[in-house]
Amino acid sequence: MVNRYSSAASATAIARLARNSRIEDLGRSAARFVYALRIIALHERVGRDPIPELAAQLGGVAIAARALALGQAVARLWPENVQLACYCSPVLTHDEVTVGALVTHAANRDRQAFDAQLAGFVRASRIPMLWEETTALVVSELTSR
Repeated sequence: MVNRYSSAASATAIARLARNSRIEDLGRSAARFVYALRIIALHERVGRDPIPELAAQLGGVAIAARALALGQAVARLWPENVQLACYCSPVLTHDEVTVGALVTHAANRDRQAFDAQLAGFVRASRIPMLWEETTALVVSELTSR
């Protein structure tokens, strides 16, 4: 089997993952969604509906519903359990870095970068579903301002 990824690209990706990324490294929309994922996880642990808390944090029920839908899509389509930091942590997990990049790429309408972010990690057949849910969140955030 031929390796489709260059060793330079692999080294760059590994170096990026080795660095402790922080929430302030993300753009506004990406950081808001990472916090939304953390809220969803907290509420799932205690068996509560996260929508009221998400609506209060994100500024509306519509965007809260979109954040929940994307969070559920990520949980369903990710190849493993999504690792999240505790709500108050400024340090991001590798999954949070990846999800934050997806939101940023969607906000920039950069489908090629979005797909490249997931190449070799998520099955190719799942990427369009993640793109649809992520762009729906971005549109919801833009229309709720």
